[in-house]
Amino acid sequence: MQVQVIPGDQPLSQPQSDQLSPSQINSAQVCLPSCPVWASGRYHGDSQTGHSMDSPTETKHPDSYWRGRLTSTEYAVTRRGATEPAFTGKYWDHKAQGTYRCVCCATPLFSSDQKFESGSGWPSWWKPLEGAQILERVDSAHGMVRTEILCASCDAHLGHVFPDGPKPTGLRYCVNSASLSFEPSAPQR
Repeated sequence: MQVQVIPGDQPLSQPQSDQLSPSQINSAQVCLPSCPVWASGRYHGDSQTGHSMDSPTETKHPDSYWRGRLTSTEYAVTRRGATEPAFTGKYWDHKAQGTYRCVCCATPLFSSDQKFESGSGWPSWWKPLEGAQILERVDSAHGMVRTEILCASCDAHLGHVFPDGPKPTGLRYCVNSASLSFEPSAPQR
């Protein structure tokens, strides 16, 4: 799997500013199949997942939908790009076997099989699920350049990916617990 950093990317959906009016937020640009991001294949998925470029798995809703469906923490993290404090999320020290899904749209993103203890205080994986739809974009906020990861189905902010993870990928997908839900594996018979 390659990590591709694209300089100069623009936000794909809702601006991260709380200074905007609801009408400005609701009319914000969304990424559609004709959008350069879909066309460029800059997300983990596309041909790997079998999803057609003509019918991507997208979940786009107005801001009011998310405010009514998510907790205040889930909303702040997934729709506004906030970060939960280290060592406070419900999955940072979670050991159960199963699948971690996007809390907004239930897209499967990570498996417990690739989860590892990074010491960062956030749940971390060395790779997403095979074919997981994770979009990456440059994040130059807070005086540093990082690679933000988002759910490609609904644009939910998940966290960031860093090049300091374990082998075989050398990557650390550092994810906010508030952006995830967990589905336990079925008991073995």
